[in-house]
Amino acid sequence: MNAVAQYVLGFVALVAGAVCFGNALWQLLARGVRAVCSTLGPRQEGLADTRIPVVGRSGSGGGSGEPAELAYWWRQMWVDAATAGGFGIRVIWLRFTGQWTQHTTARLFRGIRSDGRPERNSFMQLGMWLVAPGTFLGALVGATLATVFLALALAVFALLLGLVWLGAAGTALVLRGVEHGWAAVLRIRVKCPYPGCYRPVPLAVHRCPGCREPHARLRPGRYGALRHMCSCGQRLGASRVAGRGRLTALCPHCDQVLPDAVGTTRVVHAPLVGGTSSGKTMLMAAMVEGLHAWSRRSDLRVEYASTDDRQTANSLNQELTRATWAHATTGGQPRAFMLTVTLGRRRRLLYLYDPMGESLEDAERVRAQHYLAHTDGVVLVADVLAEPTVRTKLNAADADRATAARPSPQGPWETYQRLAGELSALTGRRGRMSVATVVTKRDVLDQLDSLPVAGARIDTWLTEIGLGGLVRALGHDFRADRYWAVSAHAATGAGSLDSEQRRAAEPVLWLLAASGLRTGPLVGPDPAGSPKEKKLETA
Repeated sequence: MNAVAQYVLGFVALVAGAVCFGNALWQLLARGVRAVCSTLGPRQEGLADTRIPVVGRSGSGGGSGEPAELAYWWRQMWVDAATAGGFGIRVIWLRFTGQWTQHTTARLFRGIRSDGRPERNSFMQLGMWLVAPGTFLGALVGATLATVFLALALAVFALLLGLVWLGAAGTALVLRGVEHGWAAVLRIRVKCPYPGCYRPVPLAVHRCPGCREPHARLRPGRYGALRHMCSCGQRLGASRVAGRGRLTALCPHCDQVLPDAVGTTRVVHAPLVGGTSSGKTMLMAAMVEGLHAWSRRSDLRVEYASTDDRQTANSLNQELTRATWAHATTGGQPRAFMLTVTLGRRRRLLYLYDPMGESLEDAERVRAQHYLAHTDGVVLVADVLAEPTVRTKLNAADADRATAARPSPQGPWETYQRLAGELSALTGRRGRMSVATVVTKRDVLDQLDSLPVAGARIDTWLTEIGLGGLVRALGHDFRADRYWAVSAHAATGAGSLDSEQRRAAEPVLWLLAASGLRTGPLVGPDPAGSPKEKKLETA
C-alpha cells in the first residue's frame, strides 16, 4: 500500500511539475504582465479616471483650491503603479481560480473531456482523476511562483520610479533654490506698493491667461518642476526662465495687480518726507521729469512701471501746466509711484511715496506709515521758509514773499525729529540708509535779500541760516547724506527748464547709486567731499 501511495504521489508531483513549468507558470505570468501594462494607461479612453484627483479640491488632490493638476511624478505615478501591480497579481489568481480550478481541475474530477462530453471509458476516467490533483497542485505552484516573479519585477519597477521621483523632486528643489538664490544675490525683495498693505510678497499670485484663475503656488514644486497645467488645459511657466513673468501678477494679500518688473528687479523704496505744503508733490513730479530728461541725454532708460503710473504722471503734469501749485496730497496712506530705471545691464524698480504732510504730525501717525519699514533711502523735503528761526531773519518784504510761497506749518527740523525715532523703530537699520535733503522753493529763496545766497554747499548754507542742528543730526544718523536746492516750479509745468529738471532728479539718482545702479557719474561728486560720500561711491 505504501508503494502504491508513493507511486501515486510521484505521479501527482510529475503532473504538477509538468503543468506548472510546462504551461501554468508562463501563462499566468504572461497574463499578469499584460494586465499590469494595460492598467498603466487610462481605464477607458475618453472617460474620467477615478484614480485622478479633481483639480482644486483640497485633501487627496494635494491642493487648497489651487487650480492646477499635480505633477504626474508627484502622486499619480505611484497610484498608477500600485493599481497596475495590484491588478496584475489579482488577474493571476483570478485566472488560477477561474480557468485552472473551476474549469480545468473540476472537469478532470468529473471526467469531462475538453470538448465538453463525459468520458465513457473507465480507464480514461481513472487517468483523469489521477491527473486532476497534479493539475491543481501545478497550477497552484505556478500561480504562486508567477506572483513572486511579478512582485520582484514590480519591486524593481518601484525602485526605478523612486529614482524618477527623486530626480523630478530634486530638479524642482534645485530650480526653486536657484530662483531664491538669484533673488537673494540681486537683493530682490518684493513689497506690495498699495495703501493698507505694503506687505512682503515672497510669491505673487499669477492669473492664467486662458481662464483667469489665480495660481498662488506657481513655482517649481509638486505641481510641476518647469510648468503647471491649469484646470483649463493651459500650460503655465513655473519660473521666470519658463515664462512666469509674462503672466499677470497679483499681491497675495490685497489682490491688487503688481508691476511687470516684480520678481525680476531690485526694488528701491524712497519716501518723500516733508510737512504739508512743503512741495513734495511738485518735487516728485520734477524728479520724474528730470529722470526722463536724463534719459534723453544719456544711456539711462526710464519707463513707467504700469499704465496707472503713466496716468498719474500725465494727470499731475496737466495739473501743473494749468496751475502754479499742485493740490495737496489727500487720502490715507500713499500708493507707491513706480518707475523702472535702467542703466547698462542693471535695472531698478523705483517706489516713490508721496504721503500727506499730516501723516508726520505725531508719532502714532508715523507708525501707521508701514511702507517706511521698507525704506532704502529717504528724500527729506526741507521747506526752510517754514522754520521759525529762518522766519525771524526775514525783513518785512521778504516775509511777505515767504508768506506768498505758502510755507509748511511744520519746519524741516520738527519734521525730522518726529520721523527719526519712528523710522529707526520701523526699519531697525537707519544707520545703513542714505538721506537726500532737498531744499524746495529755490526760486523764492533766490529773491530774498535777508538770507545768504544758497551756493553749491547747501549743508553749509543751512547751517548759516540756523539749521545746523538738522545737518549734524542727518550726518550722524544716516550712512550718507547729501544736499540740494531745487525749484520744482521751474522744473514742471509750462516753460519748465531742462537743466532744473535734471537737477531735481539728482537726489533720486544718488539714492539709486547707493543701491548699486551706476548713476553716480550723472550726479557728480559731492561739493562737501564727505568721507561718507566717498565710501558710498565705492560701495
